[in-house]
Amino acid sequence: MASITTADFRNGMGLKIKDKYYTIVEFQHVKPGKGGAFVRYKTKDLKTGRVVENTCNAGSKFESVQLITNEMQYLYNDGDNYYFMDMTSYEQIAVPADFIGDNAKWLRENDNAQLLYADTELLGVNPPMFIEAEVIETVPGAKGNTVQGATKPATIDTGAVVQVPMYLNEGERIKVDTRTGEFVQRL
Repeated sequence: MASITTADFRNGMGLKIKDKYYTIVEFQHVKPGKGGAFVRYKTKDLKTGRVVENTCNAGSKFESVQLITNEMQYLYNDGDNYYFMDMTSYEQIAVPADFIGDNAKWLRENDNAQLLYADTELLGVNPPMFIEAEVIETVPGAKGNTVQGATKPATIDTGAVVQVPMYLNEGERIKVDTRTGEFVQRL
């Protein structure tokens, strides 16, 4: 792995600190009137998503990590593993279900997903940013239930439960933001 200094910092750059992988969210070089220069930086842990703020002396050395996002097609799951296929080489990989976690509720067969690698280690599986889904189950909308901002729970065809406006009924297609789990629009 390449060794870099704080002068090489760029937003989005990958770092390896104490055997954990991070990405730089933001950084700032500070030169106070007295004393040596230092760097204030925020990093995001790529496994947990936790953002931490740190400081170090200017010129400190870090291990640089190449972050690679590979778009793969989600094929199916067998309960224990989720299977993805590389669209160029047709190579299939299995990812344990517990590794995917909550993102599993947004995966639908034949949809593309982003797999994030640091060097050769898989760090995360991200579903498409937006999905189009059908409302499978929800309480029927009653006449007059068009109050601005009122929502109700609805189960979509991926199995996820999303808060939707009161006027939506079963069988309607909607667009959902998978990052927040929020209803975007009716299709």
